[in-house]
Amino acid sequence: MNTTPQPDPRDRPARLTVGVVGAGRVGPALAASLQLAGHRPVAVSAVSDASRRRAEEMLPDVPVMPPAEVLERSELVLLTVPDDALPELVAGLAETGAVRPGQLLAHTSGRYGAKVLDPALRAGALPLALHPAMTFTGTPVDVQRLAGCSFGVTAPEELRLAAEALVIEMGGEPEWIAEENRPLYHAALALGANHLVTLVAQSLELLRTAGVGAPDRMLGPLLGAALDNALRSGDAALTGPVARGDAGTVAAHVAELREHAPGTVAGYLAMARATADRALAHGLLKPELAEPLLGVLAGPSDAAGGTGDTPGDAS
Repeated sequence: MNTTPQPDPRDRPARLTVGVVGAGRVGPALAASLQLAGHRPVAVSAVSDASRRRAEEMLPDVPVMPPAEVLERSELVLLTVPDDALPELVAGLAETGAVRPGQLLAHTSGRYGAKVLDPALRAGALPLALHPAMTFTGTPVDVQRLAGCSFGVTAPEELRLAAEALVIEMGGEPEWIAEENRPLYHAALALGANHLVTLVAQSLELLRTAGVGAPDRMLGPLLGAALDNALRSGDAALTGPVARGDAGTVAAHVAELREHAPGTVAGYLAMARATADRALAHGLLKPELAEPLLGVLAGPSDAAGGTGDTPGDAS
C-alpha cells in the first residue's frame, strides 16, 4: 500500500502530453502508468524490432517517430535510454533545438542526477531525475509492479514537488537523493539486485548438477526467508558455515566448485570473505574460528591473483 502523503492538488502537475525517447523495458511502463493517472502518451521513439513491438504492446495507438519529433509533441518527455547513452542524447537534443522552454525532461538513469540535463536546462527545459528502483520485464506486469516502488528523485528544489507528484501518480514512493550521491545510490542497488540474479542463477545451475529436479521450488522458500530476515535484521541474519566458522565445510565447498563449476569459485570466495568479515565484526564468528576459515578462503586463490582461477578459466 502506498503510504506516502498525497500532494496538495495545487502542487500536482496538470494533465500532460507524454513522450518517450527509448522504448526499452522502462519507458513504456512508466508512460502506461502515467496514462492511468490521466496523462496522455502521444509519441515514442523506438529503433529495434523488439522495442517497436514493446511500444505497440504497452502503448497501443501511440505513434513511433524520431526523438526530435517526440519532443515536439510532448510537454513531459521521458528519456529512458542506457546510462552511457544519456549525456550524448541530451546534448544532441539541445544542440538541434528540439528542447523547448518550459518542457519537463525526466530521465530514468540511476547513475545520473539532474546535472546531466544541464544542456537541456540551458535551453529552458525543466530537469528531473526519476529512477524507479525496480527490475523491469518489458511487459504489462511492470505497470503493476510500480505500485509501492521507490523512486530515486533528484531535481532542482523548485521542481521537487512536481517530481514527487509524478512519482506518486505512477504509484511509486519518492525518495530524495542528493546529486552527489547518485553514483553511490545506484551502486548500492546494483550490488543488491543485479548481483542477486547472478547468485541465484549460479545456485540453480549447481542444484541441477547435484541432481535436484526442481531447484526453483527448493530455493524459493529459502531465499525468500533469507531476504526477509536480512531486511529485518541486517547482519544479525547471517547464518551458514562461514558465519559459524566451519572451515572444513567451506574447504569442501571450494573443492567441489573447482571440480564441477570453476567459474563460480571466484564469486564464492569473494562473498565468503565478505561474509566472514561482517560476521566477525558483529560478533557472530568467533575469533578463534576465523583464522582457519580465512586461511581456507585465502588459499590457492591468492596465488592466482585473488580470483580463484587462472585467467580465462571463467570463460
